[in-house]
Amino acid sequence: MILKILMLVLFFGVMVGVGVYCRKHATDVNGFVLGGRSVGPWLTAFAYGTSYFSAVIFIGYAGQFGWKYGIASTWIGIGNALIGSFLAWVILGRRTRIMTQHLDSATMPEFFGKRFGSRGLKIGASIIVFIFLIPYTASLYNGLSRLFEMAFGIPYIYCIIAMSILTGIYVIAGGYMATAINDFIQGIIMLFGIVAVIAAVLASKGGFTAALEGLANVSDPAVSTAPGAFNSFFGPDPFNLLGVVILTSLGTWGLPQMVQKFYAIKHEKDIRKGTVISTGFAIIVAGGCYFLGGFGRLFNVDVEAVGFDAIIPTMLSSLPDILIAIVVILVLSASMSTLSSLVIASSSTLTIDLLKGNVIKKMNEKKEVLLIRVFVVVFIAISAVIAIYQTQSQNESVKFIAQLMGVSWGALAGAFLAPFLYGLYWKKTTKLACWVSFIFGAGIMVLNLFFRPMFPVVLQSPINCGAFAMLAGLVIVPLISLITPKPDKKFVEDAFACYEKRVPAAQKRSLD
Repeated sequence: MILKILMLVLFFGVMVGVGVYCRKHATDVNGFVLGGRSVGPWLTAFAYGTSYFSAVIFIGYAGQFGWKYGIASTWIGIGNALIGSFLAWVILGRRTRIMTQHLDSATMPEFFGKRFGSRGLKIGASIIVFIFLIPYTASLYNGLSRLFEMAFGIPYIYCIIAMSILTGIYVIAGGYMATAINDFIQGIIMLFGIVAVIAAVLASKGGFTAALEGLANVSDPAVSTAPGAFNSFFGPDPFNLLGVVILTSLGTWGLPQMVQKFYAIKHEKDIRKGTVISTGFAIIVAGGCYFLGGFGRLFNVDVEAVGFDAIIPTMLSSLPDILIAIVVILVLSASMSTLSSLVIASSSTLTIDLLKGNVIKKMNEKKEVLLIRVFVVVFIAISAVIAIYQTQSQNESVKFIAQLMGVSWGALAGAFLAPFLYGLYWKKTTKLACWVSFIFGAGIMVLNLFFRPMFPVVLQSPINCGAFAMLAGLVIVPLISLITPKPDKKFVEDAFACYEKRVPAAQKRSLD
């Protein structure tokens, strides 16, 4: 116990120290929200990866999907690496950095407002962000509850309070730069931690080969009657597995807290390096998490009684104290990094896109930074209260909160992915097409929340519905753009002029 506490104290001390050190970078909006657009490849790549993978992945998704699909759940991690990281960097990275700087936009809603010349789009996007990021933020705490109680035997509420206060301190003090540096430190912990945990868990079952043989002997007629379904290549349910891959991989392309990482990149070479680093990080962390979860059925877990969130803690409960301490730090790292990204995205959006120029007509930069800091506190407090209330209350109506958390990822990505992607690449994208995507993506997920039994069977799962919303948006936006009035040609050409700007290049890159 002393070892665990000492490691936690050291971890929290480093996080706060980094926040204090970075306070000089957070004196204006550009510095606080984007780190002055001067963040290097390692920090950006790790900030992207650690924002991507939280306790929701490690404890919730890895346990749940590992139980459902067996070792085939590793495909989710591979999809996260190839689609959610590699392709996201290749397709979005450079263009996002160039156009957002050209338009002088610091948030995703501000991008929509300036790219399409619409104040309404900016306000609409900021409202969607505000509504759906709060419950998503609250969900980060859920994965910590059983793990923290297992390791320390103290009430979960103290973990929420400590995590909230310490995250708030370093984000308020140092802004995005403090978040990026801490994300790098937390990412290193996650990399080494997941490798050590996988090795220890497999060793407890006689090694990799013995664990696979044990998984081959597991049968669950309710899931599949095929022998060896849980150690097969595509698992017992390939179709629904594909839905999970699409939602958790393609979804990052439309999430504000993920896309805004590209805004802060410093150099061209940083994009190439960041692509490789981010993809490698995702393969190890995401692939490792889902690979570990795939062996969950080898452990005696009564899922009907205790739920999917108990699977991973049960797998870890017999590990040596030093490894349990590492796991606690690992999951705290994953959660705090994602929490910091979410609250910066939420608070900056509310201040820059909703209040500035609408509610508060005149706002200088000093006041903007102050308001963003205030809303960081507000968002962290609200999410902590929701998490505590959900844990303490036995009221059936509280399930609504958990369901809302489940649809938030699909609603955000379903609304924003297609307009953002086409806005970067296609000059004919129209304002009305963006509105239709916003309404359809967020609307179908809200309807799924309240009227799920009325949906077709394949779309009753929020995961499949979210994947459908994203893919449908990729069809809806070009279709609506082609049948609605074309945008002003001069306005669009001005927006895309940034791509044609001539810049010097080394001769090894260009012969001319």
